This record gives sequence, C-alpha cells and structure tokens, in this order.
Amino acid sequence: MNKSSIKALASIGLVATAAIWGFAFVIVKDSLDYIGPVWMMAMRFSIAAVAMSLVFFKRLRTAGLQTVLRGAFTGFFLFAAYAVQTIGCKYTTAGKNAFLTTLYVILIPFFAWPVMRKKPKAVAVFAAVMALCGIGMLALKKEDGALTMNVGDALTLMCGVLFALHIVFTSLFNQKDGPLLLTILQFIFAAIFSLMFAPFYDGAFPVEQMQSARVFCSVLYLGIFSTLIAFSLQNICLKYMESSLASLFLSLESVFGVLFSAIFLHERLTPIMILGCVLIFAAITISNLFSGGE
Repeated sequence: MNKSSIKALASIGLVATAAIWGFAFVIVKDSLDYIGPVWMMAMRFSIAAVAMSLVFFKRLRTAGLQTVLRGAFTGFFLFAAYAVQTIGCKYTTAGKNAFLTTLYVILIPFFAWPVMRKKPKAVAVFAAVMALCGIGMLALKKEDGALTMNVGDALTLMCGVLFALHIVFTSLFNQKDGPLLLTILQFIFAAIFSLMFAPFYDGAFPVEQMQSARVFCSVLYLGIFSTLIAFSLQNICLKYMESSLASLFLSLESVFGVLFSAIFLHERLTPIMILGCVLIFAAITISNLFSGGE
C-alpha cells in the first residue's frame, strides 16, 4: 500500500474517532439522567483499563517506577478533565459541551511554551482572541445588565485547560515511555481516581440503574468505543499523519457533537451561538494549520 493510500486511511480513521467522540456527548448527556457523572467515568475507564491490560499484559509488566509515576501524573489530568467535562455536561447542552471542550487545541501552544520551550507564533495569539470572541457568543448571557456564564459552560472551559495540560505532558512523556504503555497506565489511574472520588460525589454505586439496558449499553459505548477504540485508533493514525492536520480532523469532534445533539437530543442554537461556534472552529483551524513553534 502506497503512502497516499495509508494517509487517506489515517484521515478516515481520525474522522471516525472524532465522530465516536462527538456521539459520546449525546450518550453522556442522556445517561446523566440515570447515573452520576463520576460513576459513569469510573466504569468507562475501568472497562478500557481492564481490556487493554489483558491484551498488553506483557508490555505493562515492563513498566518501571518512573514510568508508573508519569502514568499516574498524566492519568490524573485525564481524570480531572473528564470529571469537569462530564459534570459540566449536566448543566449545559451537549452541543455547547462539545464545542467548548475543543478549545484545548488553542491552548496547547501556550502551555507547551514553558514545558517544551516551544514559543508559539503570533498567529496563535490571533486564534486565541478569535476563540475568546466565539466563547463569548456561545456561552455568555446578559442577565440584570451583566454578562454571566452558567456553571456547566464554566466547567467545560476548565476541561479544555486540563485537556491541554494532559496533552502537553503526554507528548513530553511519550518520548520516554512510548504512547501505548503510557495510555494503558493513564486509563488505569483515571479509573482508580474515579473509583476513589465517585462515592464522595455521587454516593453509593448505582446498582439499580446499572440493571437498565439503556444505561448498561451507554456505559459499554463509552468504555469500549469512546475510550478504548477511539484512543487506540487515534494513536495508530497519528503515526501516519502530520500533527497539524491530525488535530484538525480530531477537532471535528465539536462539529459532530453539535450535529448529533441536534439530531438525537433536539438541541437548537441561536444565530449568535452558531456564529460563536463558527468563530471557535475557525480559530481551531487557524491554530492547527498555522501556529506552532518558532
């Protein structure tokens, strides 16, 4: 198979990954009516962690103490990002949750600067300003003469910050540990942190709710498709695709999120909110294609 065919397949794989993640926003929003957000996370990461540990058990046994610690460190950021995203989805629409999450793409060049010594170009600043304008149109509302933001949108923005930190440190540690081993460890520790936090935030394990076929299938989708398959597919395709173009394909997650939310949850955006989405996606595109290190 020639390089162009492999690149085409990688592109399809990344778009499929974005679609899987986009539909996950619908699944999460629907499931939050039946199960707590942190228990949902605990089960999705546990499924992915157990499955990958069984398949790659020999590789996991090679992990040294420093590798495990790096997995725990990045796994915490993965847990924290999904925690505020999933909790935030409870208080906002799935479509807004999807779009605001992808702002991590804009933030990565700035967070990578002190960590990897890669100074962002001026176009990254322009993209960030454009994204801020889009956020204002999408998330801010005028109440009693003041601009306000609901708690769900604020938590989702925090999720973008945590995802950016997770990606920056994962990229740094991948050079030492390799993506496969680090991904498995991240899933394991994200599951552990979720299991530790869930009883405090959500209460007892939702035994009765898990007997529902709807909830059970939703958790399976999040654990197998949205976590195990999507992350694995992303890692494979990234080997054959330039990072800027790959990030652009993956950022389609936000578009799929809004599209699927409109189809399955009947969510609607106002014209000003649509303009905000357009500005955010334009900023993401500019950031992917033109920004980076100098």
